[in-house]
Amino acid sequence: MRRRVMASSACLLFLLSACGDAGQGSPTLPTRGPKPIVGVILPDRTTSTRWEEQDRPLLTQAFNYADIEPFMENAEGDEAKFAQIADEMIRRKVKVMMITPLSAAGGLAVQKKAKAANIPVIDYDRVTLGGTAEYHVGFDSVNVGQLQGDGLLNCLGDKPGAQIIEIQGAPTDHNATLFAQGQKSRLSAKYDSGALKLVKSQPVADWDNVLGGQLFEQILNENGGKVDGVVAANDGLAGAVIAVLKKKNLRVPVTGQDATVDGLRAVLGGDQCVTVYKPVRDEAEAAARLAIAVARGDLEGADDLATGNLRDPVARRDIKSVLLGATLIKKDTVRTLVTEGIVKPAELCAGALAQVCAQQDILGG
Repeated sequence: MRRRVMASSACLLFLLSACGDAGQGSPTLPTRGPKPIVGVILPDRTTSTRWEEQDRPLLTQAFNYADIEPFMENAEGDEAKFAQIADEMIRRKVKVMMITPLSAAGGLAVQKKAKAANIPVIDYDRVTLGGTAEYHVGFDSVNVGQLQGDGLLNCLGDKPGAQIIEIQGAPTDHNATLFAQGQKSRLSAKYDSGALKLVKSQPVADWDNVLGGQLFEQILNENGGKVDGVVAANDGLAGAVIAVLKKKNLRVPVTGQDATVDGLRAVLGGDQCVTVYKPVRDEAEAAARLAIAVARGDLEGADDLATGNLRDPVARRDIKSVLLGATLIKKDTVRTLVTEGIVKPAELCAGALAQVCAQQDILGG
């Protein structure tokens, strides 16, 4: 049974307080030295801004402060580059690899090589289905989907027979499957009873926002231009959906996820109904602690940190995991992210949103 663990960001704030600002470039890997090396492969720069703007600096600071050498690279959405980076990490004999796989096949290929080299692997944010990773750190993705479903229902109100289009994430990303599972736990009964009508549920390869917009427009056109609500699996896809809706002079409730600046601005502006905030700082903290313990050979300490389990239905095994919670964000709760220092008022309130921010008491923080 899975247990959701709420990690406190206070520890990471303490950990990073003496560190200063992290650079955005990839750390230089020394060819020799006494420090243990942790290899981190981030997935891309396009599906979400979080990887370079949040994960990289948070992880880099945490490792540097712990006297661990980070070897951190971005695969740029390229499976071949992902594999090349992993090969170099194995060649340099990193103590542990932390990877965010682009696909199960790519992740599994890397994990097999790492296992042969006796290098433990942590799946970061995404699970490698059928893989051999010793640990997983991520969010309770079923709960995220439930929050999206709850948000959509709240925004729709009591409109009978509302027509819903679902724009889901990549079918190769197990998180997307779990998001959809959570959504269905809230929406399936409504579809079955006729209270809502599911027009179509459409996965989007590689979380490609452009493709997502094109597929949504095609579905919308095939349905005679009619839609009453959209489940969009993240803020990037939500933005693509909203662009199509604006082109057709439509405004309907749209969900999202990640609480990106663009997503939050869309929520404030009324184009997007809700987003889901997943505290990347908590995730980075949990992953850094786990990787540091493994790199230092403290496997008992690592097991103490991974207090949950995530089921891999392909490998038919439970993965030792840290599973974190998420928060539904609506227009009247965007301010909480400002007061917590997650996002700056200047980022949210530029241009036409200044008046909305004033009404929501955001300009004053």
